[in-house]
Amino acid sequence: MTGDRGFREYLAQNPPDGGFWLFDEETVLSVIRISGSGNKTVIRPKMIDVNRRSRGESMKAKTALNLLRKWGGGEEQAPRLPRHVAQKHRMSVSRGHRQGTETLREIIRHTDDLGIGALSLYAFSTENWNRSEEEVAALMQLILDFFASEIDELDAKNVRILILGDKSRLPDAQRETLLEAERRTRDNSGLRLNIAINYGGRAELVKAAQEIAVLVKNGTLRAEEITEETIADHLYTRGQPDVDLLIRTSGEMRLSNFLLYQNAYAEFVFPETLWPDFTVAEYDRALETFGKRERRFGARLSAKEEKTK
Repeated sequence: MTGDRGFREYLAQNPPDGGFWLFDEETVLSVIRISGSGNKTVIRPKMIDVNRRSRGESMKAKTALNLLRKWGGGEEQAPRLPRHVAQKHRMSVSRGHRQGTETLREIIRHTDDLGIGALSLYAFSTENWNRSEEEVAALMQLILDFFASEIDELDAKNVRILILGDKSRLPDAQRETLLEAERRTRDNSGLRLNIAINYGGRAELVKAAQEIAVLVKNGTLRAEEITEETIADHLYTRGQPDVDLLIRTSGEMRLSNFLLYQNAYAEFVFPETLWPDFTVAEYDRALETFGKRERRFGARLSAKEEKTK
């Protein structure tokens, strides 16, 4: 087997020493190290079943090389990554749509390469209808342009697309484009790509409350049986983990009505960079910040944990 030149050079400088890295010409199937004692250390956050080469279950050699250089090829634990990342950014018409779309493409690819399970993006809120007609029209066209250029690659990479929000108010062309993207990728099992379009967090909770109220009214559900899980099951993101990390670009420190229920225990990161200029390197820094956070979910640190801080 041969691999990316830089990856091969890394292997030459860092011999396996009782372990191995499995790779092929273009993609790394898994990045593994076996210690002399037989303990296995997974450098990649998500292991790959090499006997099941399904779509979307590989990582570019370049990405693997970056991970190995950053986190080391020795006896280290894999970095702690979020299960679900949400990104809120201001859509920019004046800066040009092409740059913003390219940023989006790179962030989606990198999220998939890292094995993160879900990525939620806020594209168009219920409040965005209050913008000028020209800006709304430009954003509606951006929806068509994005899916026309990206749907083939997303489907090929096993990405499952879910639209969060009320699609009924959208123009026919946009609504059908979104429905077709959901239909086409429905059976995919890779990254869950949630795109919020005509979405509002409060409206989502109202919708969930109305659906639950109907169940109570017709006798399917008793009021005392309503739990947090009941509410979660009536959200757009049903069946997905809550958000672990919220990244809000442009330095704005607010939720802006985005995934209010799902962000209950999310870690927040607020890069100053505007969305069109947001890079994979800055995304990695946000993930690294998340990995250093102590997540207690309301619990106190034990005396032992306090001593080891």
